[in-house]
Amino acid sequence: MEIHKGGPGDAPMMLAMLDGAVAWLAANGRTGQWGGEPWSEDPRRVERISGIARDDEIWVARVDGRPAGVMAVAPGPPHYVDPVDEPELYITLLVTDRAFAGHGVGGALIAKARDEARAKGVGLLRVDCYGGGDGRLVEYYRGNGFETDAAFTVGDWPGRVLSQRVGG
Repeated sequence: MEIHKGGPGDAPMMLAMLDGAVAWLAANGRTGQWGGEPWSEDPRRVERISGIARDDEIWVARVDGRPAGVMAVAPGPPHYVDPVDEPELYITLLVTDRAFAGHGVGGALIAKARDEARAKGVGLLRVDCYGGGDGRLVEYYRGNGFETDAAFTVGDWPGRVLSQRVGG
């Protein structure tokens, strides 16, 4: 696996991975997280991903030259999460291509986020995720070294903010 810097041109690939994730979630009766419609068909979501690709730091994981996952990080949280009183690196997007699910792509990208936080001299790494359903996504992040900090809601969508300390 190779992880390299991405950018605005990766927005279509990011949307395609999100569409694949939504299709898988919907096929498994798990529409609470992102609904059942492709992100690429929702202009608000397309703009959101285009903005992340433009404004945040993008990291793309490739396996055998194929995009396997993508992560975006920023120096602060999105508008719906309370800021903290210290420098942080915030994972604003993490998605794996369904063909590579279970192959450690997400964990490798989280490790990259830790490395980037250290390189920037930042001691806090945070992420938010869907906090409803069976809780598997929260447990995934906990399994990758995060601790649950806070619950929040956006409309009726339940979220969790998780964090981990990053040593120097």
